[in-house]
Amino acid sequence: MATAATDRTAAPEPAPHVLVVPYPAQGHTIPLLDLATLLASRGGVRLTVVATPATAPLLAAHGDAVGELVLPFPSHPAFPAGVESAKGLSPALFGALIVAYAGLRAPLGDWARERSGGPDRVAAILSDFFCGWTQPLAAELGVSRIAFSPSAVYGTAVLHSLFRRMPQREDGDDESPIGFPDLPGAPAYPWRQLTLLYRTYRDGDEVSEGVRRNFLWNLEASSFVSNTFRRLEERYLAAPLADLGFRRVRAIGPLAPDAADAASGRGGETAVSAADLCAWLDGFADDDGSVVYISFGSMAVLQPPHAAALAAALERTGVPFVWAVGTAAPLPEGFEERVAAAAATAGRRRGKGRVVRGWAPQVAALRHRAVGWFVTHCGWNSVLEASAAGVPMLAWPMTADQFVNARLLVEEAGAAVPVSWGGIQAAPEAEEVARVLEAAAGGQCAHVAARAKELAEEAAATVSDGGASRQELDELVRELRELGSEPKE
Repeated sequence: MATAATDRTAAPEPAPHVLVVPYPAQGHTIPLLDLATLLASRGGVRLTVVATPATAPLLAAHGDAVGELVLPFPSHPAFPAGVESAKGLSPALFGALIVAYAGLRAPLGDWARERSGGPDRVAAILSDFFCGWTQPLAAELGVSRIAFSPSAVYGTAVLHSLFRRMPQREDGDDESPIGFPDLPGAPAYPWRQLTLLYRTYRDGDEVSEGVRRNFLWNLEASSFVSNTFRRLEERYLAAPLADLGFRRVRAIGPLAPDAADAASGRGGETAVSAADLCAWLDGFADDDGSVVYISFGSMAVLQPPHAAALAAALERTGVPFVWAVGTAAPLPEGFEERVAAAAATAGRRRGKGRVVRGWAPQVAALRHRAVGWFVTHCGWNSVLEASAAGVPMLAWPMTADQFVNARLLVEEAGAAVPVSWGGIQAAPEAEEVARVLEAAAGGQCAHVAARAKELAEEAAATVSDGGASRQELDELVRELRELGSEPKE
């Protein structure tokens, strides 16, 4: 008896499904979304990015490259209702945000289990290192979790070392040195320069213990993926680090857009358009590199003494500048009015200074030929954007991992000049800031500017086809595909 012919060509298995969990802070979400878009562009994996209503708009700039899963922000008694991200958040609540956000573990687990028997089953989790709770979630689902670091490998290792070893200062002294013996060179930092997340740790406190558990979970991840590049951090990528659980670290950065994408809205709506700001900078076309761009990031609010010192130094030196001050920076009385008046009465150059209130198109500004220096808090995204643009930095770290980043730039990479090491607690004198500005603008730091140009060349090479970061990215895609392969009968 004849039987119906059987189609021997099996339907192709769907691409592995990766759940991507960013942390709700722009400096964390944006680079992980950039990475997710890159992974999607390589093909062979499907990605779903987790967001809450407040952070979902950031996904819009990434089009249809990734899917989205929007869940209500979880409530927690230690965290204020109605707040969903770190933007504008008091540093005292950063730990509470980490713990509150962990409330997504249960609904995410339910969502994933509903899909466990079908083509949309979760094959792996890629999540921010502030989302360490996704490690036990991955274990519950029987999948691997890869930890994403939006920071330097060096800074990531220092952070995890603190919660792994729990070092203490002597006699309550803020200048007491804290060493990191398991890191290359065994660096040490005064207590006051360590992240507030660690300095405010209280034994037995729910939030403190939750924060520590978060970082210890990361040491169980299958690997780390870091937004950095090998030539910038060769020393910390040469061998597995004890402070990162001896896990492999893939350097896949810099995750900074190229010149063609510099005007994109990847960071959300800006207070001034890239076209408008670049048109203003075009007024300095005859004096390339003369403008100083200033920004202390999306989260930091300058203390009044710091803002006063910088404003006074700018007025004293007359250095052309663009200062992205955010929405709440306490600028000295009359400063903005004087800057605006100068712009209104100036000739071709439209005045020597410009204040931007709100989010600024930083990538576009740094890539403009008129910008020659960048006064920065040394947040890692800013560091990478400046490195990719070849702009030397005037390092003014305030908190978190910024002192570690600044030391890397000044002492190892040679691409920055320090403004102040005082942090939030101690503002420099205006004269001190003015001396640094004049030295940079006057060409006395030409060797630093030259090193910044070299870093830009190295950054471009590593993300080009065949470059080290692109090779690591392709290996990551292969790893995710393998994790998603069903065992064969």
